[in-house]
Amino acid sequence: MVEDLAYALDGTFAREEVEAAVRTAFSELTAVSTVRTYVPVLAARLAKERLTAGAQADGRVVKTVPELLFVCVHNAGRSQMAAALAAHLAPSRVHVRSAGSRPTGELNPQVVEALAERGVSLTEAYPKPLSMDVVRAADVVITMGCGDACPVLPGKRYEDWDVADPDGQPLSVVRDIRDDVQRRVTALLRDLDL
Repeated sequence: MVEDLAYALDGTFAREEVEAAVRTAFSELTAVSTVRTYVPVLAARLAKERLTAGAQADGRVVKTVPELLFVCVHNAGRSQMAAALAAHLAPSRVHVRSAGSRPTGELNPQVVEALAERGVSLTEAYPKPLSMDVVRAADVVITMGCGDACPVLPGKRYEDWDVADPDGQPLSVVRDIRDDVQRRVTALLRDLDL
């Protein structure tokens, strides 16, 4: 993993930076994963995402579109829903990330089903911990129920959405939550002229 990622990111990151990012991601994901089979692959993806975010925040990599970060507690429901909907509604016009203040091991299956009903797939999504690099890279940070867990940085736009938690809810309730999140995401994208 480290060799492949170091090769892909050569010129922007030293091998040592890549290795440290992979080790951190692997450790964090192992702590919350219920199925460990895919942890190495997900750790490489998370490390790459964090390294890229850090490079964007430091100006080493140019951002071509606005960066949105959606944060909830478990990164298994609301934030995943919002990120997937934003990416679906404004493809190529926005870059979207999601994270959790205390991520869980897997996505909420009702959330996956409710989004699939709208043609939105979560096949690439997984719960991941919040990092300072993704907050620094974000232009807009949207929190949903995570309280003070998200660091507040000057110059960032913050919104706190009062969205019901889909955890433990039946599909009919999750559909209502999905519709609420979609209205909010659509309003945010319009406000950003996307």
